Amino acid sequence: MNEKIGNDAGRVWSVLNENGTKTIKELKKVTKLSEKEIYAAIGWLAREEKLIFDQKEDDKDIYLSLIK
Repeated sequence: MNEKIGNDAGRVWSVLNENGTKTIKELKKVTKLSEKEIYAAIGWLAREEKLIFDQKEDDKDIYLSLIK
């Protein structure tokens, strides 16, 4: 299970590295990961302190980008 989550985290990291800031919804669409998989991957990257989380005042979406 850890290997799968690590691989999924690598996919999310690659998308953010190549394309910049994305919403969780956009990441799910691009990576084709399930909701459960995307949140596990985000948790992995967050634990490694590789993500910046941002939420606009009037927006429900959470935006993710990489810490460079």
